[in-house]
Amino acid sequence: MEPLAQARTLFLEGLDHFKASRLADARGCFEQALALAPGRVSVMVNLGITLCHLGQFAAAEPLLRDATAAEPQDAAAWAHLARCRVGLGQIDAAITAFTHATEADPTLEPAWSALGGLLRETGRLAEAAQAFRRAQALGADPQLLGYYLAAVDGGTPPPSAPRRYVEGLFDEYAAEFGEHLVAQLRYQAPQTLLAPLIRGAPRYRQVLDLGCGSGLCGSIVQPFADAIDGVDLSRAMLAQAARLGAYRDLVHQDIAAFLASASPGYELVLAADVFIYVGELEAIFAAVRRLLAPGGCFAFSVELPPEGTDTCLMPSLRYAHSEAFVRQLAGRTGFRVRDSLHAPLREEQRRPVPGLYVWLD
Repeated sequence: MEPLAQARTLFLEGLDHFKASRLADARGCFEQALALAPGRVSVMVNLGITLCHLGQFAAAEPLLRDATAAEPQDAAAWAHLARCRVGLGQIDAAITAFTHATEADPTLEPAWSALGGLLRETGRLAEAAQAFRRAQALGADPQLLGYYLAAVDGGTPPPSAPRRYVEGLFDEYAAEFGEHLVAQLRYQAPQTLLAPLIRGAPRYRQVLDLGCGSGLCGSIVQPFADAIDGVDLSRAMLAQAARLGAYRDLVHQDIAAFLASASPGYELVLAADVFIYVGELEAIFAAVRRLLAPGGCFAFSVELPPEGTDTCLMPSLRYAHSEAFVRQLAGRTGFRVRDSLHAPLREEQRRPVPGLYVWLD
């Protein structure tokens, strides 16, 4: 068989392996094909994509860079190079590559969306808004893009983060959530929120952990509770929580929907770092008030907004609520503020994120 014909056969076999998620076999086929047909752009791109899926971004980057140099109008190759550079943490270089992708094909909606996300992360909010509007005009998810736009252009935010965004974020994040959040971001919300509630070794018959995630709150409160129920949007996070053995029941559901149908009697309801994904809290507070047993406690944290702002959706894609707003809302929904505390929630870029911890009864 002629080398080029053999290379084509290996290339097609590599595609079949890739589609079947046999990534190591796909890599082998693409590498052999490239050896037989050096410089073939389609082979370089697919080998680069395969290496990215294997987490080998450093090996993929030169292949994808050479592919874009050979065919500078290949928008898909530019987009793959951009995603590879994101994997390497080369954000400015990734922005450049996504920009080339949109120039090569102005109708490439995923590239506009991804470009907007990177511009948002680097504080280039006006440019991010332009990219998001282009993606929206090209048919991107209107709910998701509306959320992104509200975060960067100061428009009216939706009542809460889109389910698709939150679910996707934490499903992807689940495996490394605990180590990254606690070790790298110095996440303090569960410990700070629960410290006054477990002092003196009280006993709670039923505890509800809203947005329970991987179970950080559940593991702390377990020695003091007869039963803990958790609810979360992320199935992957719930799987992590289930391994702890701390929960009586774990429910995959939006917290508002869960609260609307849950039975009352909880002595403690927790929401640690959950309301950063919920802008409008009144219905949540009213539902918790209905579920809370007499003498029970509703304990939660919120991120604080800039001075002079009651509530807002910040460029970080997180909602923030002021202490004045929380106190007014507590009064309207029948709660009394037992205590509150200003303290960090976590760190970002080695700077503490200001938060408010609140205990209502």
